[in-house]
Amino acid sequence: MDLGLKGRRALVMGASKGLGRAIAEALSAEGATVTVASRDEAALKALAEGLSAQNGVPAFAVKADVANEAGMDVLADEAVLRMGGVDVLVLNHGGPPVGAALDLSLDELKAQFVKMVVAPIRLAMRLLPAMRERRWGRIITVGSSGMVQPLPNMVLSNTLRAAIVGWNKTLSAEVAADGVTCNILAPGSILTDRTRETAGARARKEGISIEEAMHRVAAAIPAKRYGTPEEYGAVAAFLASEKASYITGSIIRVDGGNVRAI
Repeated sequence: MDLGLKGRRALVMGASKGLGRAIAEALSAEGATVTVASRDEAALKALAEGLSAQNGVPAFAVKADVANEAGMDVLADEAVLRMGGVDVLVLNHGGPPVGAALDLSLDELKAQFVKMVVAPIRLAMRLLPAMRERRWGRIITVGSSGMVQPLPNMVLSNTLRAAIVGWNKTLSAEVAADGVTCNILAPGSILTDRTRETAGARARKEGISIEEAMHRVAAAIPAKRYGTPEEYGAVAAFLASEKASYITGSIIRVDGGNVRAI
């Protein structure tokens, strides 16, 4: 299936590793020009060079930190300067520290609010006018299954990602007639560094090894395994494509059936 991404221009946040990297790789493989962004400049440059060489389409690297709200304007402008515009925006950031609701730090909540809510929205608002003018755009937010079924010991993620759900749904209705779709791609247990970090926190809490913690997680998934970044990236590429033009305001789960809610 031709996804119609050749010639499209994508900005992918948090792309130096994990789910962001998987999305950047999938979009580039489909012929899209990509700008990858994160704090790790060396990893970004290596990724951009590798994508360009492998897929024969341009890829650019821009260092950016979601903790710097004003820096989102710079990131948007740099991406437009290098690619001529942004058709596909992938909002992504590192996961917040794990922890229980009873242990929540209000200072940490405020700091993470900027990273997880304010900065991504600011970046989207910077790029939206041009998408609406062109009458074509895709905004994909890397989410969490906690947006559908809150996860234990992850109060910051559960709380702040809920704000993004409300924003995404509200925005999607306002720009749908302009040819812009807004969707959340919610991973379950995808095998990334973040997954191992979460397993480590569970292992410490339960007094077991990380390997045992990961085994217990996998055993509870209907698919009986962790997902791969490539499986997640493939769904992102579809949501970014021409073929997904009638999907908007949705949370798409890539979780091996782990969320039991309908």
